[in-house]
Amino acid sequence: MPTAPFYRVDKFIVPDAARQAFIDAVDETDAVMRTQPGFVRHDLLEQVGGPGEYNFVTVAEWESDEVIPVVAAAIARHQAKRRFDRNAFFAEHGIRADIATYRVL
Repeated sequence: MPTAPFYRVDKFIVPDAARQAFIDAVDETDAVMRTQPGFVRHDLLEQVGGPGEYNFVTVAEWESDEVIPVVAAAIARHQAKRRFDRNAFFAEHGIRADIATYRVL
């Protein structure tokens, strides 16, 4: 049975020198996600205060978890076409990530 809604919440530690490259990469992924079935919203949040170590958070909301395999495949195809390797990008720019999916209780 599908869940609704379904969220992916990713937290990042992004060095200042990598800020724009990171934003550009997120924007490109966002453009792909917005064309996928079940898309509700995607937000990129930048920390402006508080003691937390993560300075960027992305929140993607989907109608249900059933669309996730389709979305993941579309993003993978787009990244392969661009020859973009997320892990290599993170390593090159010193970005640390905490990536997880969530449901409303």
